[in-house]
Amino acid sequence: MSSTILPPAIFLMGPTAAGKTALALELHDAFPLEIISVDSSQVYRGMDIGTAKPTPAEQARAPHRLIDIRDPAEGYSAAEFCADALREMEAITRAGKIPLLAGGTMFYFHALEFGLSDLPSADPEIRERLSAEAAQKGWEELHHRLQSVDPESARRIHPNDAQRIQRALEIYELTGQSLSDLSSNSQRTALPYRLIKIALWPQDRKQLHARIQQRFHAMLEQGFLPEVEKLYARGDLKATMPSMRMVGYRQIWEYLTGKINYSEMTEQALAATRQFAKRQITWLRSYPDIHVLDSAVSPPIRESSDYLSAMIRH
Repeated sequence: MSSTILPPAIFLMGPTAAGKTALALELHDAFPLEIISVDSSQVYRGMDIGTAKPTPAEQARAPHRLIDIRDPAEGYSAAEFCADALREMEAITRAGKIPLLAGGTMFYFHALEFGLSDLPSADPEIRERLSAEAAQKGWEELHHRLQSVDPESARRIHPNDAQRIQRALEIYELTGQSLSDLSSNSQRTALPYRLIKIALWPQDRKQLHARIQQRFHAMLEQGFLPEVEKLYARGDLKATMPSMRMVGYRQIWEYLTGKINYSEMTEQALAATRQFAKRQITWLRSYPDIHVLDSAVSPPIRESSDYLSAMIRH
């Protein structure tokens, strides 16, 4: 890793339902690649259908690293992802292959490429108190509080993104400084790889929305509801946990607790997924040096293969 000639690594990014898994499998067959999942939901065991996790057949064809490494009752941070991903990338490179990091958790990609701030560890007492306040007042109220102490973070964090609101407020209480100030003052270490970055999504938003709707209904047919029922029946999982706040799981959990009916669950899950995809695309539009593929115009495997062939040789 000390050589001035950096080994290549590939980022395959895109919003939910864009076709990333299918393209990753095709690229795995065409190039000497090994796949690392970049997905904060697919790390959890027992959450397969709702996270669009690669099927057993797909994983037999091309194993995905960093899948099924946590129980849903456990947390998983961006710092842990960076450490795990760097370890897997080094192992793949040492084996003479190229790491292909594929997924839709844009913050993980950003943290891996540009580094993370030296931030304090989580404080369970503060988190529990903030969660209790949110249960009474709503996360939007806590987002308003964040605006008063850290307007820059509040601008970047969606009012419904409970996990990031909680973390930003926690950091402020622990340090007396805003997350944005700490992040801007941090020292960042360059990623020791030559990155080749591809982003995949249909540029026609209506097409993406149609894909989202089609996939969600397919998930329901495949057993998404029984999957969440099984998690709910465990008794040790709470709606405030990061795993159960995932899009789709959160809405089905509310259905199971009687807060909404089945029709409302479906409508709210689809709306939340569309909003999630919109936020992912917003990240991608500002992400530097990416090669964008329109998955609705041309076969992405042909264009991406040509692009990768040229970039790997470069």
